[in-house]
Amino acid sequence: MAERRRDAEFTEYVTARSSWLRKVAYLLCGDWHHADDLVQTTITKLYTNWRRAEGIENVDGYARAILVNTFLAEQRSMWGRRVVLRAADDDPAALSPDVDTALDLRAALARLPPRQRATVVLRYYCDLSVEQAAQAMSCSPGNVKSQTSRGIDALRRFLETRPVASPEGAQQ
Repeated sequence: MAERRRDAEFTEYVTARSSWLRKVAYLLCGDWHHADDLVQTTITKLYTNWRRAEGIENVDGYARAILVNTFLAEQRSMWGRRVVLRAADDDPAALSPDVDTALDLRAALARLPPRQRATVVLRYYCDLSVEQAAQAMSCSPGNVKSQTSRGIDALRRFLETRPVASPEGAQQ
């Protein structure tokens, strides 16, 4: 009986938060298919530790930490560097008011090293404090600060070098 209740609570949580986890995973890896794999691995790890997660005040933070640590561990492994299961331009463009800017930002984010990308996503997409991001990444607040600073600097450099479209009808 208790196991059914536990499974129902887990299913309810995953149903409510899987879309959010998928967005965070996409921002980390830049590929929707890979994001789905990261979320599936995260959900599996969360299920095996659900009793522990139930007692935690911030289950979202616990799930996010699992997701980020799974992503970072995968980046350190040789398998993640050798196996590419899709073409580079497989992902369809997302609909957004400013599609070009969104695509430029995603491309720039994808160029960041994994830890810098993780800190930028945690700090600015997930809106975590330095201390919360450090806890999610199992590192020091100073490390989060330096990785975030380097990541933001790199994003600025990447985005400054993008070509600027000229107004229609203008002579070049």
